[in-house]
Amino acid sequence: MALKASNKRRGDAEQNRPPIIRSPALENLEQLAMPPARRGRAASAVADTKPRANKASNPGPLGNAQENPNKIPGAPPDQPERRIEPLPAPTERSDYKLLAAVGGLLCFGLVMVYSASTTAVYGDPSYWFRRELLWAGLGLLAMFVTTNIAYDRWRHISVSIMGGTLALLILVLVVGKNINGGQRWLPLGPFTFQPSELAKLTFTLYIADWLSRKGEQVSSFIYGLIPFAILTGFVIMLVMLQNDMGTAIIIAAFAVAMFITAGANLWRLLPMMLSGVVTFAFIAFNTPFRISRLEAFRDPLNCASSASYQVCQGIIALGSGGFTGLGLGASRQKAGYLPNPWTDSIFAVIGEELGFIGCLVLILLFVTLTYRAFRIGRRAPEMYGALLATGIACWVAVQAILNIGSVVALIPFTGVPLPFVSFGGSSLVTTMAAIGILLNISRYSHHPSPSGTQTYADTDLRRRHWGAYLPSAGRR
Repeated sequence: MALKASNKRRGDAEQNRPPIIRSPALENLEQLAMPPARRGRAASAVADTKPRANKASNPGPLGNAQENPNKIPGAPPDQPERRIEPLPAPTERSDYKLLAAVGGLLCFGLVMVYSASTTAVYGDPSYWFRRELLWAGLGLLAMFVTTNIAYDRWRHISVSIMGGTLALLILVLVVGKNINGGQRWLPLGPFTFQPSELAKLTFTLYIADWLSRKGEQVSSFIYGLIPFAILTGFVIMLVMLQNDMGTAIIIAAFAVAMFITAGANLWRLLPMMLSGVVTFAFIAFNTPFRISRLEAFRDPLNCASSASYQVCQGIIALGSGGFTGLGLGASRQKAGYLPNPWTDSIFAVIGEELGFIGCLVLILLFVTLTYRAFRIGRRAPEMYGALLATGIACWVAVQAILNIGSVVALIPFTGVPLPFVSFGGSSLVTTMAAIGILLNISRYSHHPSPSGTQTYADTDLRRRHWGAYLPSAGRR
């Protein structure tokens, strides 16, 4: 009886006690003073007490309209604000295997430019080699600079440098220097500069930033595919006006690869790709010098035809080399038979002097470079780095395929330089700068955890749109 009376008095006292008003500031202080484990349990407990919205509480389209009355019909679902956070300190070293492959290609190119141009200038066998050595020095400087700049800083100036590149692409159409039927070069004193080569790098930086900001809207037709087609088509149009279809194909190829990596809807992308192929074919069949290249492709061994002459001489050089080659510097085709052997046709001289073995070593170096670049993109810490690495890898790979394929008559002649190997200052400097960006991305690589959890920008082919995962650091 005494216990019951005591409990009754305690209950009456609790009912008459005034309510306690807790200040939010005190709650924050308690959260700061609380240990991390208890804080997490407290946060989860608070979250569980909050009412959860479900379909039953908001049925039908009317309920959806009440959530966001200002939403435009047909627009993609609302997304949280995507903030750009600075990268953490680099955790890895640069990819030395990629650097070794690039160094091998650069040394290969310097040696072959010297060998292929010894008879080009009478009395000065090292004329073109000295110029290529100068461009190689500038390229190494550009690679050193871009390697030591955090790659996420490029996204803050991507719009500005893309605008400057577009201005140069328009300027070259007005005051550019016409060489061999293409108005692609801006005169810079004793040198010339090709803005379309710079466009490869700046467009890669710009489109990677644009796609990474789009997020899930990349798979949308109105907000993803149409703006992408307009941006890419405008850049390709400016390049095509310079009679440079090879560079236009390269830009289209790596842009589409980046778009697919970002999560494009392939069923919507395929019609656009087919229309692009039809457009390129229409231009090729309605341009006189491109028609002659198509004729040379159909009959590459007709050396009597002016259209097939360069392709024919290149095939003769490759056949003369055999398995082991005639020896370094022993090419006969470079002595007045093969036009400009130190530029677009340098692969033919490599096959003649170093044979099948030399060509195979060169191709393996390109395969190594491409593999390491894709590997860097796969392990990038966030989507922007993954897209940048994918774009640069496809750029180098497609350009090498176009050059080698045209020399061996597998595809019509395009006139693009062989990366790191052919003579060409603008191409070498911009490509080396792109490699520096790749090396910087490799410093932030994430490795898969032992449990198999993907913490990097990996690609899952089982996904509906074959898009790349947003890494954990980028899901905001």
